[in-house]
Amino acid sequence: MISFGAAAIGFVIFLGMLFLAIPVAISIFFTCFLAAVIYVGLPSLTTFGSTAWSTLNNFILTAIPLFILLGELLIKSSITHRMYNSLSKLITFLPGKLFHTNILASGLFASVSGSSVATTATIGTIALPELSKRKYDERMNLGSIAAGATLGILIPPSINMIIYGSMTNTSIGNLFIAGFIPGVLLMILFMSYIIIRTKINPNLAGEAMEENTLKEKFFMLLDLLPPLFIFLLVMGSIYLGYATPTESASMGVVGAFLLLIVYKKFSFKVLHEAFLSTVKVSSMIIFIMLCAQFFNFIIGMLGLPKVLVEQISSMTTNKYILLITLIIFYMILGCFLETLSMMIATVPIIIPLILFYEIDPVWFGIFFVLIMQISLITPPVGMNLYVLQSLRKTGKIADVIYGSLPFVLIMVLLIILLIIFPEIALWLPNKIGFKTQ
Repeated sequence: MISFGAAAIGFVIFLGMLFLAIPVAISIFFTCFLAAVIYVGLPSLTTFGSTAWSTLNNFILTAIPLFILLGELLIKSSITHRMYNSLSKLITFLPGKLFHTNILASGLFASVSGSSVATTATIGTIALPELSKRKYDERMNLGSIAAGATLGILIPPSINMIIYGSMTNTSIGNLFIAGFIPGVLLMILFMSYIIIRTKINPNLAGEAMEENTLKEKFFMLLDLLPPLFIFLLVMGSIYLGYATPTESASMGVVGAFLLLIVYKKFSFKVLHEAFLSTVKVSSMIIFIMLCAQFFNFIIGMLGLPKVLVEQISSMTTNKYILLITLIIFYMILGCFLETLSMMIATVPIIIPLILFYEIDPVWFGIFFVLIMQISLITPPVGMNLYVLQSLRKTGKIADVIYGSLPFVLIMVLLIILLIIFPEIALWLPNKIGFKTQ
């Protein structure tokens, strides 16, 4: 059995390889290779083939490329531009106007794409020039886009939830349902902050916007129907128990194809670009998961989860102290690792602790995703920050960071609320009949 100190050294080696810009999957595999050779012996490496087969021979993983393809097709269909324009004219009555459009459009797009980076790029492309033209406060604009885009990994369907569920044998349907209320609540908190800030300083909200008639607003609602149609098609089939996440993802892809045809965006070039992007992203994610499962197997043989449980439980038996420690640990780690790396590297080690302290794995999945959201907009590795800065082409990234900071504090507030009131995540799955622990 490996010692706690040796395990810590192994983790430092893994982090060091990541800092040297070595790909995540290679870093995981090399760390496992060293541990296997030193503590178990070379014969243990022969299990990689069977581990690879058992990982890839998993029906639920088919949902990953399907949801990625769904997001790609929706981007190509121009649905986002229509949705953003409609929302911008429907919510002019709220203090903050287009800031709310950033949050709502991000939430709607996230609910059908499942990707934060795709949401940042898509909404940012539309919102940055529009709000700049209307003289909105730049930092608050950048912060609302960056923070709104993080909803992509919380509001179902979420690719990160699929990965977490497959790694921990947790129901993905439960995770999707549990993420709905926290996602909506986070949107409300973001919008409440915007209302308070713009009430205090109305100049943040830029120029006044023209009001639309009731008839015009009615026709604008029509542009919101396609994303709602896709969301209901995907999530409704899961909520009602008619389809698995993989089957619902395939229905969403069919719906996205239909939208391409309706909006006259269908072409073989569009399909080729969508398929190529899907293959690239899916291959990267699944290769990382493959190495992570081998990592899970090796640390199991070394008895690391047992060592960690014994070490932590000897320090405290209070699960709330454990959760606060995990918040601090992950917020620090999130400054240096992107979300997927953080999940793959730590979930196999942390889950035995969670089960030992009798914490619901569905609840912890939502808790964990919320922490990962924070890492998306905290420097120096926050992915959304860099995507947004690349779209600006001018200005300093410090503006994006400062604009995002208040939204980070709001996310921390939601995490605290989730700890105090776990029903925020667990009420809906239990109400629908998807029983959690």
